[in-house]
Amino acid sequence: MSDIPRHTAHTPHISWPAFEQAVPGAVAALRNLAQAVESAGLDKKLSELLKVRVSQINGCAFCLQLHLDWARKAGVSPLQLDLLPTWREVSCFDARERAALAWAEALTRMAQAPIDDALHATVASHFSTTELAALTGAIANINAWNRIAGALRFTPPGLEHAAAA
Repeated sequence: MSDIPRHTAHTPHISWPAFEQAVPGAVAALRNLAQAVESAGLDKKLSELLKVRVSQINGCAFCLQLHLDWARKAGVSPLQLDLLPTWREVSCFDARERAALAWAEALTRMAQAPIDDALHATVASHFSTTELAALTGAIANINAWNRIAGALRFTPPGLEHAAAA
């Protein structure tokens, strides 16, 4: 017998449809935030790249799979998706993407360390005030969704059939 404990992360505490029905106002509020970010002009490919990275950090299988699907549809390269966890070590991310990824990781890990002024200055050198605000809103939004979907163990897209079996 293996010493590795078996994790039941894919056994939902509540389903996505049940959550949406239980608190439609919360879902609407998070969707409104996403729409406001999109309306501010944040690049869809960059936005999805950040949502994938934050979902990796937070260990949210539902959001990770959903945003991997959406990132592919938005045109994020397979190479970038494959190498995203090691973005600091590879050359397939440009300076703007690197700044945004560093910002996303810092905001996601705020409880461990305050946001560094030097990082803010770097990010601000690549993004306008509106873009920085939209970037921050997108990161806050995916962190909220990760905490909802991760805590309640929503079944990741594509695994619905496996969960029913």
